[in-house]
Amino acid sequence: VLDSLRQPIETGEAVVARANAHVRYPARFQLVAAMNPCRCGYLSDPAQGCGRAPKCALDYQSRISGPLFDRIDLHVEVASVQARDMALPPAAEGNEDVAARVAAARDIQRARYEPHAIRTNAEADGELLQAVAGPDAPGAALLTEAAERMRLSARGYGRVLRVARTIADLAGGGTVARPHIAEALSYRRVAHLP
Repeated sequence: VLDSLRQPIETGEAVVARANAHVRYPARFQLVAAMNPCRCGYLSDPAQGCGRAPKCALDYQSRISGPLFDRIDLHVEVASVQARDMALPPAAEGNEDVAARVAAARDIQRARYEPHAIRTNAEADGELLQAVAGPDAPGAALLTEAAERMRLSARGYGRVLRVARTIADLAGGGTVARPHIAEALSYRRVAHLP
């Protein structure tokens, strides 16, 4: 069932095929998913350590196919919240500030893509993606090196460029630079093994 999401994530369409017809439905959506690192959920918790690590993590994570993981742009590992964390002061950047930055980034993208009949960096592909998200020389060198080390697929490479372009837009636009590439690479999936 999860793998049936691969095509709609990629193309933005759901296709229903029957003997006499193929019907296409628009299916642009934002997928937000959560997953424990292993079946018990304690893989990275030293206090409660997973007794079956690393096999538990390998077995559990293998339930999600590599191609599906490859289509997910942002992978963020979130540590469990400790009681002392609950007493910390609020984040320096409030919700209103974040919302304003996102709105400004969306305005940048709207203006950039208006002649191309698309709206966001997520929809840019091929030559257009290279034109709008091609990084500066240090960023390109980092991306090339990381692509080899991380064994990024062509799809993964393009997704890193899209995320880096969005990070640059959130910072106010301009050229995609090495720090944007580095941050985008930090969101790619890494095996959750100890």
